[in-house]
Amino acid sequence: MPRPHGFAYRAHTNGSVRITHHDRPATALNGDRAARFLGEVTAGGDPQLVMARWTGACKHGNERTARDHPRNRR
Repeated sequence: MPRPHGFAYRAHTNGSVRITHHDRPATALNGDRAARFLGEVTAGGDPQLVMARWTGACKHGNERTARDHPRNRR
C-alpha cells in the first residue's frame, strides 16, 4: 500500500483545524476533536498517516478481500 501524501493542516486561532488534501478541503475539526487531532499529529510519527486516518482517506486492509468476493466478480 502506498504511503499517503499531499495532506496539510492549518490550526486557526478560534481552535478549529482545517485539513486539506492537494489543496482541496478534506475535513474541518472543531473543539475537542481539533484538540485531540493536534495532540496526535504533534506527538510524533508520520503526520501524513494521522491526517489520512482523521479524514477517512486511508485504506482499511479489506479492499482485496472485498474485490475477490464472488458477489463483486464480473
